[in-house]
Amino acid sequence: MEWSKLISAKRFGLEELHEERHENRTEFQRDFDRLIFSPPFRRLQNKTQVFPLPGSVFVHNRLTHSIEVSCVGRSLGNDVAKGILEREPALQNTNLPEIGAIVSAGCLAHDLGNPPFGHFGEKAFSTFFSEGKGLTLKEQLKESQWNDLTHFEGNANTFRLLTHQFEGRRKGGFVLTYSTLASIVKYPYSSNFANKKGKFGFFTSERSGYELIAEALGIKKLGEQMYARHPLVYLVEAADDICYEIMDIEDSFKLKILSLEETKDLLIGYFSEERKAKLEKMLGMVSDENEQIAYLRSNVIGLLTHECTQTFLNNEEKILNGEFDGSLISHISEQPANAYKHCCKVAYERIYKSRDVVDIEVAGFRIIGTLIELMMDAVLSPEKAYSQLLINRVSSQYNMKSSELFERIQAVLDYVSGMTDVFALDLYRKLNGNSLPAV
Repeated sequence: MEWSKLISAKRFGLEELHEERHENRTEFQRDFDRLIFSPPFRRLQNKTQVFPLPGSVFVHNRLTHSIEVSCVGRSLGNDVAKGILEREPALQNTNLPEIGAIVSAGCLAHDLGNPPFGHFGEKAFSTFFSEGKGLTLKEQLKESQWNDLTHFEGNANTFRLLTHQFEGRRKGGFVLTYSTLASIVKYPYSSNFANKKGKFGFFTSERSGYELIAEALGIKKLGEQMYARHPLVYLVEAADDICYEIMDIEDSFKLKILSLEETKDLLIGYFSEERKAKLEKMLGMVSDENEQIAYLRSNVIGLLTHECTQTFLNNEEKILNGEFDGSLISHISEQPANAYKHCCKVAYERIYKSRDVVDIEVAGFRIIGTLIELMMDAVLSPEKAYSQLLINRVSSQYNMKSSELFERIQAVLDYVSGMTDVFALDLYRKLNGNSLPAV
């Protein structure tokens, strides 16, 4: 793969339109701004990241997480661009210097397709079809469509959200650049490979869209419906890996799941003995415990950003050949790598299995499952009076009345996955008769 082709300002859905612009923003900065001002991005403020949405203690939601990932992604992209340009100065006259802006926009968008109630929301979608009432639809769908439903994937849903309404501003489409869209597809293959890989990057309905982008950018094809990653995916993924693990540790300290000493030990474990001594000296000058943890967290993020940048630059040739295996963070230096693995182990045992986290997953599973079931009944039997009531309360942007069964199913999933936690809970209560609209 070649950088000169991989970085393109061509816009998905507006390929034939060449607008002359007289402004200081680049096309990739415009991607970032479009995302910031979009309703789906705004709704992330009311979607669970890991912990239940805040009471007296503020923790990360999807919005704050996405903004932080975007900041780290921008640093990664800028540092990588600088390193590549030192090796290949001729690329200065291409779009390569814009890598930071592209990765930042990709990071901003990376969680847009995730449903409410954290990561377990995805499981609620899949199991409705693999274990629940949706199982009866299997014989009416193509194998590829069935794979899409039984392996519902937030990453593929993000790509759908960003591309399936692509007729420009008139219909609210994002119309993002090819490179920004490619940077968020972590698993560039169809759901036919989901059983083997566990994840996938685009639904059947968006397959042709991804293939169009991949061909234009020169993304290496590895097989039928399977591609190498666009190189910038590694940077978006690294920014996410850095932020979610380190910020979950900090949130756990604030929620008193981890003690001050436990949190300090986890974060300071990333550094050499010499650096530890300097950090300890600085911590002695800070009396506030939250500020101590924030100081360590910022240093860890800086270290991991540097490590992932170097890993990318050291493996650039493999990445461009589609031969790099795993994530950037899995190839960093031994000490920070071991510290990161230890953080992951503690997070899994102490954080992700904590009662509050499990409770929100259990509740979310029930709420999402019920909403999908009710809406699916409505689109499968639209002639019923109650079905018509449900369908008519849904925005016309969702194609609930399509003549195609799979399109109606996808419309339901689009509708439910786009909900905030609070909206989903409120609708669940109303449909179950547990609350009524205010009079």
